[in-house]
Order: sequence, then C-alpha cells, then structure tokens
Amino acid sequence: MTPFAIFGIENSGLNLAVNLVLLFLVVLWIALIYWTFADARRRIEDPMLVGCATAASLFPLVGTLVYMIVRPPEYLDDVRERELEMQAAEARLAQLGYHLCPHCDFEVEKDFLRCPNCMRKLKDPCRSCGKPLDPLWKVCPYCETEVESTAAAPRRARRRRVEDVAEPTQ
Repeated sequence: MTPFAIFGIENSGLNLAVNLVLLFLVVLWIALIYWTFADARRRIEDPMLVGCATAASLFPLVGTLVYMIVRPPEYLDDVRERELEMQAAEARLAQLGYHLCPHCDFEVEKDFLRCPNCMRKLKDPCRSCGKPLDPLWKVCPYCETEVESTAAAPRRARRRRVEDVAEPTQ
C-alpha cells in the first residue's frame, strides 16, 4: 500500500487521479470562499453581513449557493452611480425651471406666487416691483427694496381678500 493511498486505492494511476480531483475540489472550494468574500464586499455595506456571507461559504458549495440566492442584486458602486445620476437629473431640471409645489408636488414655475393646483402660497410678491421673492431673501434682487418680515396679520388680510374674491364666482 502506498503512503498516500486514499480510499484504499492500490493503483498508482487511479490514486493520482483521485488525488488530483480532491485537490481540484479543495482549490475550487477556497476559490468560492474568496469569490463570496469579494462579491459580498462589492454588494453589501455592513462588514458583519460580509463576514456572515463569507462564513456561510465555508460550507462547501452550499454556502456559496445560498449566498448567490440571497445576495443584493446590485453592486454598491452601481447604486451610488444611479443616485448621482438622479441628483444630476434633478439639478438639470431645476436649472430648466422645473419646480414642484412643496405641498402637492404639482409642477409649478419658479415665478409662481401660488400653486395652481392646491392654491397654497409659494412666494410673496415684492411690494415695489411685484416680482416673486424667496422667503429667505432680505432684499429684492430686482429692485433692491428691503423685504420686511411678513407678519401673520397681513397674510390673514390677503387670504380674506382672496377668499372674498373667490366666493362670488362660486
């Protein structure tokens, strides 16, 4: 009996073939463990989950197969790239004047004072030139008139006038 005889095989050629097959399976198993680890690092942010996926792949073939079934469908780089593309598209839309009402998500233009859908006030007009003012501005950029902080009383008076105008048309 040869010293490296596995499974009691006496034929040296057959013994060599069995040893090579076993070596191939061990190398394949180690390669699958490494592949699982590398793939999990590219798809999963949490290091604990990456470790669990790698530990699961220690079970020959079955662990890697289970990981392949439950792994996230996208790489982290692809997710980040998609989010950046969405942000860039939103920035391009904002430059084109595409805005949404913060209350009802209806498309409004940047110079609208009220949303045509929900009738909520979006901006106040300048008391001098009448152009729409951002609520954070202290000076009108069009006519350089100082913007007073709007108190609750003038808003109520304006609402009453809008409601009074709206009532006769109903």
